[in-house]
Amino acid sequence: MRTNRRWKASTIRKWEGSLLMAPWVIGFLVFMAFPLGYSLFMSFHQVKILADGIQYKAVGWKYYKFILFENGELLYNQLIPFLRQAIMMLPVIIIFSLLVAIMLNQKFPGRTVFRSIFFLPVIFTTGQVVMEFMNQGEGELGFLQQFNVSSLVSQSLSSTWAGPIITIMSNFVLILWYSGVQILIFLAGRQTISPSVYEAARIDGASPWEVFWKITLPGLIPFILLNLIYTTVDLFTFPTNPILNQVNSSNYGQSSALAWIYFLLIFVFLGLLFFIFTRVLKASETRHS
Repeated sequence: MRTNRRWKASTIRKWEGSLLMAPWVIGFLVFMAFPLGYSLFMSFHQVKILADGIQYKAVGWKYYKFILFENGELLYNQLIPFLRQAIMMLPVIIIFSLLVAIMLNQKFPGRTVFRSIFFLPVIFTTGQVVMEFMNQGEGELGFLQQFNVSSLVSQSLSSTWAGPIITIMSNFVLILWYSGVQILIFLAGRQTISPSVYEAARIDGASPWEVFWKITLPGLIPFILLNLIYTTVDLFTFPTNPILNQVNSSNYGQSSALAWIYFLLIFVFLGLLFFIFTRVLKASETRHS
């Protein structure tokens, strides 16, 4: 009897999970599956739009070979510096959103208003708006020009790393605008930790610093991984991405090939990120066990 009840409860949970996933699956099949398959098809064809329809000519791996081996200016000379910039932006956004989420979780007057303020840029800021702010020089930190920090960075580091660092500092405020969703995720994660755990820690005489490192941070590890994945995908669509401008060109076959190469790069980057995170997590668990 108990086995049947457990089986029924397990079946109900599976059906509940399937129902929750159904809107995404249906939306993907209706709106995303065909465009993705069609773009993959076009990446192996020369596409011409004629008055009487669309003409396809099979070219095989021609566009992939051209992008990877024959004309690497876009992929290697422009994309790799952007990737360096994204790698440095990633910890900045994660750490900032984590600290803000911990602060906004405290009880103080006007907490709801401050939460809304931090999330508003996510609603109002589109890619074009961010580009316009960047073109106007908005988002800069005033002390950078006052103390000539950019020149010091250029003199201290090689041009390979100095350029991305200066770009991040010049648009630091705009970069932090991309932290709204991450702050909400960390807030939700922080509220999954039972208050009784913090009460027990206070009774044992633990300091706030010890509470953070031994309770809050370990409890937020799954949400840190979630935010790393979300932020990585979000940064790869940042308005300054040179690939996005090329994908919109009129050569549909080459643009599709470039988009798929870029997708594979993102996939590899996410896989590497997940691998490093799991190794660090296992090492941390081994150290504390």
